[in-house]
Amino acid sequence: MLRSVFRCLRTKPFSGHRSMSQSSLAGKVAIVTASTDGIGLAAAQSLGQRGAHVVVSSRRQANVDKAVELLKSQSIQVTGTTCNAGMGEDREKLIQMAVEQCGGIDILVSNAAVNPFFGNIMESTEAVWDKILDVNVKSAFLLTKLAVPHMIKRGGGSVVFVSSVAGYQPMQALGPYSVSKTALLGLTRALAPELGQSNIRVNCVAPGIIKTRFSSALWQSEDIMEEFQKQMSIKRPGEPKEIGDVVAFLCSEEASYITGETITVTGGMGCRL
Repeated sequence: MLRSVFRCLRTKPFSGHRSMSQSSLAGKVAIVTASTDGIGLAAAQSLGQRGAHVVVSSRRQANVDKAVELLKSQSIQVTGTTCNAGMGEDREKLIQMAVEQCGGIDILVSNAAVNPFFGNIMESTEAVWDKILDVNVKSAFLLTKLAVPHMIKRGGGSVVFVSSVAGYQPMQALGPYSVSKTALLGLTRALAPELGQSNIRVNCVAPGIIKTRFSSALWQSEDIMEEFQKQMSIKRPGEPKEIGDVVAFLCSEEASYITGETITVTGGMGCRL
């Protein structure tokens, strides 16, 4: 029997890397929050390049206009609006606009996050915790709750939360932020079995040190990066596109049997709770 298996392997050599189809998400509508810069913008680009109509948003209209112009120049179908993910009325407006202008919702990428505090966790205030948990955790769930009925109307969908390596390894001076990112790992696991009954997959991406404006204090510091590189197998910070492509994969048919999982994209940094 083993001989027949080896004979089969010899006659069917490995065909090499096969990239995702550039039309694999054609006809899909994808909302990406905080998507005018960094990882959010990269996710919108990766989804749009695979055929999705992307709905981008951020708190400032000028940033939305700039992102829409960029994506259109890359032949991506795009609609943009302002949205403060921490505000209920803005979340409702975002969902309603996607439904009215794009016809429905198939994909939600929850990327919005804030970090108003840097220092010893014991010095963090109740206001800091309220702000971080409202935007980084509660808004991710509440936006999902708004989007799910529209995904069900389309026969299913995909939700992706953007967590962080800090959710596994709390970073010094970023305690409350790190805890909020750990919560997203739990939210992913809690939602997956319930939404799976409606053909909606829920997954999470945990980026490592990525070259974005949001994390510039980390990767622009030689001393800090030197310490992080001791934990990395790939000795460099990641690029936003390297996260965006993983998000697009999780939203595609190639990932149709994946739910309740967090993919760590950290250059080999250890991630364990």
